[in-house]
Amino acid sequence: MKSIEIYFFSGTGNAKRIALWINHQAQKHLIPCHLHNIAHIKFKSFEVPEKGSSIFIISPIHGFNFPKITLDFIRNFPKGSNQVVLMNTRGGMKIGNWVTPGLTGIAFFLSSLWLKIKGYTIQGQIPYDMPSNWISLHPAIRPKASGFIHEVIKNRVEKHCEMLFRGNNLFISRREIIQDVLIAPISFLYYFFGRFFLAKTFYASHHCDNCGICIKDCPVDAIVEVNGRPFWTHKCENCMHCMNNCPQNAIEVSNVLGIVSFLVYSIVTAIIFRFLSFDFQLGVIAKFLVTNLIFFLILYFLYYIQHQILRNNFIAKLIAHSSLTFYKFWGRYKSMVTKDKKK
Repeated sequence: MKSIEIYFFSGTGNAKRIALWINHQAQKHLIPCHLHNIAHIKFKSFEVPEKGSSIFIISPIHGFNFPKITLDFIRNFPKGSNQVVLMNTRGGMKIGNWVTPGLTGIAFFLSSLWLKIKGYTIQGQIPYDMPSNWISLHPAIRPKASGFIHEVIKNRVEKHCEMLFRGNNLFISRREIIQDVLIAPISFLYYFFGRFFLAKTFYASHHCDNCGICIKDCPVDAIVEVNGRPFWTHKCENCMHCMNNCPQNAIEVSNVLGIVSFLVYSIVTAIIFRFLSFDFQLGVIAKFLVTNLIFFLILYFLYYIQHQILRNNFIAKLIAHSSLTFYKFWGRYKSMVTKDKKK
């Protein structure tokens, strides 16, 4: 490799950590390497990589696909003939001395297709099972386990870099092609529906001091100020950056809102489709779309109501104490900086 351009998107630091490890290995091999944060790239002033420069694209997996910001970046990437290495970070867990593998889904299929149409050659597709950061769904991985996973993956990155730098192709993802194909439908459901639901689960508790860090640092500008409080819009990528970087640990996930939304949705759809005979003789797909539209209208309305009543300190405390993320045992996660192994 003559030179490397690394493009990464990162919420809690996992993908950035991979980028930094690759950059370190490139420096050891005296290969010029430049890092670019996808969240900061403006395509109007985008500089096309030099011909012959290798391109690395690194991003987390959200809902068994790359997040929208990464997909948009690849879709808008200018035409070229460079070699491209696609990498992702997935949710890994530690069981004994084993790091559990995550799932890539359609991320590599879709991205490779777009890049090949643009003229690029795919040199590698490599998943890395970094510590799972999706703490809206599970407690944060403890520091000791995170440190172990980091060391395991760091060693893999170093090994893979040695192969890639010599010009070898490396398609680790092909070993998991069967399960990735099987979960493809979930990838589409998440992209068109799931991510919007999760975006409306975040809120700022009574511990919020309105410092504005979450609004300022959001990689996709998805958080705005409404009535003096942070408000999550549909642009949210669920990258967990805000939740894991809030100085007050004030950003929570509203479990109650999800439950109430489903209950109200069940009642409303029961009335519409049964008591009012409002079935339209809809087909399966049409009915699926209509019911999801009803659900999201309810969710967005209730989210706005919740945002309003959070101004009442007593109600805010009640909502906070009903959120699992509020309790200390749930924790927060940031990618750890691991020291280079002594040779």
